[in-house]
Amino acid sequence: MSGKISSIDHGSPAERAKIRVGETLISINGKEIKDVLDYRFYVYDPKLTLVIQAEDGHRRSVKIRKSEGEDIGLNFETYLMDEERCCSNHCLFCFVDQMPPNMRDTLYFKDDDARLSFLMGNYTTLTNLSEREAQRIIDLRISPINISVHTTNPRLRNIMLGNKAAEKGLEYMKKLAAAGIVMNCQIVVCPGLNDGEELVRSMQDLADMGVASCAIVPVGITKYRKGLYKMPVVDEKVANEILDCVIPFGEECLKKFGTRLFFCSDELFIKAKRPFPDEEYYEGYAQLENGVGMLRSMENEFMSALHQLDADTPCRPFSIGTGCLVAPFIRSLIRKAKEHCPAVNGTVYAIENNFFGTTIDVAGLVTATDLMEQLEGKPLGDRLLIPSSMLRHGGDVFLDDYHVSDVEERLHIPVVVSEGDGFSLVDSIFELEY
Repeated sequence: MSGKISSIDHGSPAERAKIRVGETLISINGKEIKDVLDYRFYVYDPKLTLVIQAEDGHRRSVKIRKSEGEDIGLNFETYLMDEERCCSNHCLFCFVDQMPPNMRDTLYFKDDDARLSFLMGNYTTLTNLSEREAQRIIDLRISPINISVHTTNPRLRNIMLGNKAAEKGLEYMKKLAAAGIVMNCQIVVCPGLNDGEELVRSMQDLADMGVASCAIVPVGITKYRKGLYKMPVVDEKVANEILDCVIPFGEECLKKFGTRLFFCSDELFIKAKRPFPDEEYYEGYAQLENGVGMLRSMENEFMSALHQLDADTPCRPFSIGTGCLVAPFIRSLIRKAKEHCPAVNGTVYAIENNFFGTTIDVAGLVTATDLMEQLEGKPLGDRLLIPSSMLRHGGDVFLDDYHVSDVEERLHIPVVVSEGDGFSLVDSIFELEY
């Protein structure tokens, strides 16, 4: 059963109620618990009656009193209390389909689970959502939800997502909008498919629908596309065309709705060779996780942290390895750091992505293999700084399964992992500890 209890938090209401590991949660206040969304919603109340089933099938009722909103301390065999739903689409632009062979299995899994959208911020296409689940979102008023839209043209959406049922997600969006569910969206722009007039149509439809925000990001193309749709890359010309389409439309939305609604990713500005907009453009960075305003925010943080340091702050020589896309930006930050603190002596290396193909230029897809091969024998100073986006979340493993320690051993230098914000970069450069 999905609600089988794997552990119970010490001192929690569940422990005080003598609930036991191995038992299964059946219902809360008469509501059947099918997965983590049901659990999170119905456990909120201060007075609860749980039906618990023992391993021998015997059921009993357990009453719990607690603070409103307090978790009762149950942990289950799986995070979702259910199996994670894999994607039923065959998107023309899917990055997973462009992965090299013989990598770890988890890198080939495609999730498209609306529950992970609420809980983890993942994006979902809604194509494998059932009528019951859509209604449950509305009934429980679970919000916000992050949706990969790509186009609001039903026929084109079916083609782009490689799924004859993909247009169904657009109907769900209308129902969710009518129910007041907050929707944050993304459009991956694929040249010749959903750009130009189609992009304008999608933005107009989403604005009329009342979505909260939408990120416009360029498609990523690796060298592993044998047998796949021949997708053009987003080059300088295309990036400028996208910006010229989105920015004026956003200005119209700003006048009409008080928000731009549609925000272009940093990558598009870099590819178009345009400066980043001022901070006010990003309206509180609602789409930061989609790379919208990340570098503007990082620069502001970096300068704020830098100006808190004395001009004579010591700094040992260092190097930074990062993706080709952001390397010029990082170099500009290092120049500003040196202007403020003359002791700064750092070299920024742009790592070409030979592993995935040189069309991939973001830091988060740089592998240890490319890092080691391109930096071996180079002057690296006393330490090498890399962004945490190169590593598996919360760990020290690169995409190609090398560890940070492997890089240190090969390059004979300590590796410092810096988080993706300006404050952390300053701390790493000046070796500050708080």
